[in-house]
Amino acid sequence: MLLRIGDKIINSPKIHREIDKILELRGNGLSQQEVAQQLGIDRTFISRLESIGEVRKGGRVALIGFPIKNCEEIQEVAREEGIEYCLLLSEKERMEFIEEKPGKEIFESIMEIISSVRQYDIVILMASNMRIKSSEKLLDNYVVGIEIGKSPISEDVYVSPQKVKDIIRDVMK
Repeated sequence: MLLRIGDKIINSPKIHREIDKILELRGNGLSQQEVAQQLGIDRTFISRLESIGEVRKGGRVALIGFPIKNCEEIQEVAREEGIEYCLLLSEKERMEFIEEKPGKEIFESIMEIISSVRQYDIVILMASNMRIKSSEKLLDNYVVGIEIGKSPISEDVYVSPQKVKDIIRDVMK
């Protein structure tokens, strides 16, 4: 996708490919300086790029997911890994939450959930691409997104318990 910024035309996919290349090289063990030299960019750019995406390890972790097919299985993983706050909903439960309450009560419930979640350092969110993006903007804490589909998702999605366990362990180290 090309973007016009003032007099410039920006090739967004090219930027994404270059960033992916930087991260791949760094993940393969090259230093920031080595990657900068190899790609002909400034080392400080790589440092700033990594700072943007860095997830603080340790701290308190919350786990949220919807619409999840295997809620009980993921809930068990959360218990085993010491997650204090876990909110998992199937599509049916999500719809019941919305349909059974008047608007004011839904709003108050959502505000209460947001207030609770903001007390955690890291939020692992299993949701659609759109829900992850909006949550990153809404929450001050770090959001680790597990995209389970493109928005809108209207059916329950199976999430790998091992993948969730691995992510929890990575962010809690």
